[in-house]
Amino acid sequence: MEGSDERLFFTVTDLKQYFYCPRVVYYTYCLPLLRPTTYKMEAGAVAHEEAGDLERRRTLAAYGLKEGTRHFDVWVVGQRLGLRGRIDMVIEVEGERGELIPVDYKHTARQIGEHAWRQLAAYGIMLEETWGGRVRRGFIYSLVTRRAEERALTVALRRGVEEAVEAMRLMVEREVMPEPPAWRGACVNCEFRRFCNDVV
Repeated sequence: MEGSDERLFFTVTDLKQYFYCPRVVYYTYCLPLLRPTTYKMEAGAVAHEEAGDLERRRTLAAYGLKEGTRHFDVWVVGQRLGLRGRIDMVIEVEGERGELIPVDYKHTARQIGEHAWRQLAAYGIMLEETWGGRVRRGFIYSLVTRRAEERALTVALRRGVEEAVEAMRLMVEREVMPEPPAWRGACVNCEFRRFCNDVV
């Protein structure tokens, strides 16, 4: 990393991975040739593509809305944070209380973890910067249960995103491998498990 004048931009997926396990981000950027493509990654990509096709034919009832314009696969870049990513869907609500609402699809029926909400908050921050609208809330839509869960994108949630991105940048620039996650259950199916000599 030393000697490079180009600013490092992380993806929002990197941010989500960092909250799950910081070592995934470390391996991705400091040892980039290690990362394999897993079946889970490929299956998730197919599921997201199919979800977009179905969403175009649905109403907005799942989000508690009667009207709104849907934008799919919205690419955003946050210059301030140094993040980039693709939002599965953005609902644009016009009127006196007009707002932009990011929606992220998840291929799971499990309870939504904080890492996923922080990912959504990052989308909200970048959407405000890129589109110039107001983002007060967002939704995570389960492709398994076909239900949408809402969360307010609070100041605290946004601050957590900003602090995490800064910590990621320092970790990669200094090339210091972080400690493994406290909950080792995350290591069982990790594609990088064989590179960590201090986890079971």
